[in-house]
This record gives sequence, structure tokens and C-alpha cells, in this order.
Amino acid sequence: MNITRFAQIYVKELRRMAKKYALLFLSIVLLVVIVNFSITNATNALTFSPQGNGVVDKAQGEAFTVKITVKNTGKTDGNWSVNIAFEGESWSWIGTSQNLTLKAGSSKTLTWNGNVPTNATINSVARLVMYYNDSFNALNWWIHVVPGAELTITSSTVE
Repeated sequence: MNITRFAQIYVKELRRMAKKYALLFLSIVLLVVIVNFSITNATNALTFSPQGNGVVDKAQGEAFTVKITVKNTGKTDGNWSVNIAFEGESWSWIGTSQNLTLKAGSSKTLTWNGNVPTNATINSVARLVMYYNDSFNALNWWIHVVPGAELTITSSTVE
């Protein structure tokens, strides 16, 4: 095999590999663009106030109030059907749905009142979840069910 023939085969192989890698590069770029558009279109313009989180102790049947501040971070007015729930392994509570309309850049504080179910298991927990349209956001608020009755020694004697 002479050197010219070898060079021709080498160049041909380089072109074939260049086409292969060009197709791979184009596929990766297309995938990145598709994922970017999917994420951009999937995000909701409704954001939540980052204030507060933690565990709140409540007894069976005890009342609680949930306040959540939301903001329309989009560029147009928005409408949402909004609700909350406390969800746990042994008990749950669902609030009453609220319709929310916000102008672009506007905020509003929503309020729900409820009671821990009387049959909630002592020492169980349930997490606050906010539902809006077809999305949800699990917030860092938990209700821990504690005993409603507490024994305290008020006096003792030994004779």
C-alpha cells in the first residue's frame, strides 16, 4: 500500500468520524434546548414567601391557622385555584379551595383555619402542602400531634 492510498483512507475515515461527532453534537444541543424549554414552560409564576418553617405541636382536635404569602412573579395577570393540606402517614386534613387572582408583581396572604383531626395518632406528624392548578409545593411546616391531657404532680406527702 502506498502512502497516497493510506492518506486517502485516513482522510476518508476522519470525515466519517467528523460527521458522526457533528451528529452527536447536534443531538446534544437539541436535547439541551428541549430540556430548557420544558423547564421554562413548566415553572409556575407563583412563588411562596420563604418566611418560617418548623414543627408546631398541636393536640387532637386543636385549632390551627395557616397563612401563606404568594406572589405573581410573571409578566401578566394570573389566576390560580389554590388549596392546602396537611399530609401524613396516619392522618391528613384538607382545606377549602380558594380562587386567587393576582396582577403581575402583586402579592397576597392567604389564610386557612382548621383543626387537627380528633382521631389523629399521638406523636404522628403531617406536612403542609400547597396545591395550585396542576402543581404543588411541599412546605417546611409540620404539625406534630401531642397528647391533649398532661399529668402534673401538684402535691405529694410521705408519712
